[in-house]
Amino acid sequence: MPNPDRSFSGYSFAGAALNRGDALRDDPDALSKLWPDARVLVLDGDGTAFADATGQPFLINGRELGGGPGASVFLGLSAEGRAWFVAEAGTLTVRAPNRIDLRQAAASWPAEAADVFCYARGMSYWHSRNRFCGVCGAAVRFGRAGFIGHCDQCGTEHYPRVDPAVIVAVENNNRLLLGRQSNWVARRYSVLAGFVEPGETFEQTVAREVFEESKVRVIESRYMGTQPWPFPGALMVGFFATAQDDTPKVNGELEDARWFSVEEVGAALRRDVEDDGQGVLLPPRISIARTLINHWYQCKTG
Repeated sequence: MPNPDRSFSGYSFAGAALNRGDALRDDPDALSKLWPDARVLVLDGDGTAFADATGQPFLINGRELGGGPGASVFLGLSAEGRAWFVAEAGTLTVRAPNRIDLRQAAASWPAEAADVFCYARGMSYWHSRNRFCGVCGAAVRFGRAGFIGHCDQCGTEHYPRVDPAVIVAVENNNRLLLGRQSNWVARRYSVLAGFVEPGETFEQTVAREVFEESKVRVIESRYMGTQPWPFPGALMVGFFATAQDDTPKVNGELEDARWFSVEEVGAALRRDVEDDGQGVLLPPRISIARTLINHWYQCKTG
């Protein structure tokens, strides 16, 4: 298993977090005072964000929008004490030259703005999927600056949620297990992943998911790090694992799974710079999947 003393970093959406300012969510007067100088990220219904003509963040301040926070969701405070909000484009009259999705923004925006976009995208998705009560079907009224949904009919309260999923770099005898789904771009392979089920620990999920997808038996696993992944609403929990010397076999969840040598993984990493058009391709640099692969390779080579 790779050396635990080596640093594990490099993926997106894991930088310095906003101060969530929980107490401010119940203080509309304080939020109104923060509003004029606040940065407001605007998202369309499909989760894309307003961008300027060059694809960079198109951020508006509350003073430009006028009024107060209204239906905007309060995200928190930056290190300098400036408030951040996210607003739905349909509630505003302002327009922007471009739109950008979160994956593109992760690769091209400043880290702070990309991290806020990730956070905002998750909140926007939760709002869009919880407009009606899952208990009685009545309309949900949002309060606490967008962080609680209340059903006036049955009294149920709804809170923001994420779905945890494990993602794991599995090794055996200096080989790395990679698989691919049929709907991915041609030649793309990645480490294995799957959602946590009720009653499971993360480690149990690692063993179950790897076996279900590849029939490879995990011996042990070790937690490495997490990445918010709002596509649409997951939290990726990264692991390294060692496994038995099993031959991978797929049964429909994956199109293919196989062991790759250190040399093959190194060649795949180099295709970021010069693609020979033949071998496998790896996940984008923004993902914890890619960091798991990079980290494994670095530990094996040096």
